[in-house]
Amino acid sequence: MLKQKRIRDYGVTIGRLEPGKANSITDVDGVTVGHVTLSEKEKQTGVTAILPHQGNIFKEKLIASSYIINGFGKTMGTIQINELGTLETPIILTNTLSIGTAADALIEYMLAHNPDIGRTTGSVNPVVCECNDMFLNDIRAKYIEKNHIVAALQNASTEVQEGTVGAGTGMLCYSLKGGIGTASRLMQLEHGTYTMGVLVLSNFGILSDLKVNGQAIGEKLRDRILQSQDEKDKGSIIIIVGTDLPVSQRQLHRILKRTVTGVSRTGSIITTGSGEVVIGFSTATKIPHEKTSHCISTPSIHEEDIDIAFRAVGEATEEAVLNSLVTATHVIGRDGNERPAFKDLLATYSISLAE
Repeated sequence: MLKQKRIRDYGVTIGRLEPGKANSITDVDGVTVGHVTLSEKEKQTGVTAILPHQGNIFKEKLIASSYIINGFGKTMGTIQINELGTLETPIILTNTLSIGTAADALIEYMLAHNPDIGRTTGSVNPVVCECNDMFLNDIRAKYIEKNHIVAALQNASTEVQEGTVGAGTGMLCYSLKGGIGTASRLMQLEHGTYTMGVLVLSNFGILSDLKVNGQAIGEKLRDRILQSQDEKDKGSIIIIVGTDLPVSQRQLHRILKRTVTGVSRTGSIITTGSGEVVIGFSTATKIPHEKTSHCISTPSIHEEDIDIAFRAVGEATEEAVLNSLVTATHVIGRDGNERPAFKDLLATYSISLAE
């Protein structure tokens, strides 16, 4: 991972399970993440791309599902994911008013790699997720262009920068600067060791609710930072879950539901104005696009083993949110709007996160 100070570097250990080597969604073999960051004055936005594996995902689809915790969002592609149970494109994250541009670019990217789409086979299902960065970014200016999406796809790697980067550039979290965060957990089963990885785009919550490993840190900061200002949660969080655990779509859907435990442990009550959208995939089985002459075998864990996956996804989600907060940097954006960085406040007020 890049040399950023993450939540564990502050003496905070989330949960019981061990993280993967990089404590990142890219601990799942084959997963890479790329960013394009646009940060200048009122331009505070960007793109983040998640590639689930390094082959042709249209030709080798992955078992996938989505889960809507609260549906105040404009994510594209979930209808087909839930109907067919597969993912066939990379996943793009950006701001709310750029989902059309992102979809166009992702479609063109897929067409370039698959000349049979729209000719000898069907169409393609682009997956694009969004959060609203209008407080710091002039969202009406629509700064995101197609080349930004392609660049994010092309520069994807196993090293994931967090915080004020990519799609997270203009995002807020718990009334502070938010953005991109990631974490992972290892799952030890009798038949092997597996990885659960999570990447979040955090743009939700109010400061007074913020908790770090059970500590009411937000209450300590609220009066000092916001004074008499009203707190309103009008953001969202996108949660991307990747795993190499062999699961059916039904099992994966059950696992995705448990991300809410991680979000809630950071303090969120899932307010009406906040959209919480989860998309997940398993790399354990690749589903061929072309019809085969034989039955497709898709291994899955026994239902009695699934609790460890529930624990892993909750812990990784919680830590990913906290990583998105603690790695973010102070930003001044549209109309002079600004949000402080969590790490700066901890230093200013000499607040320790370690219990």
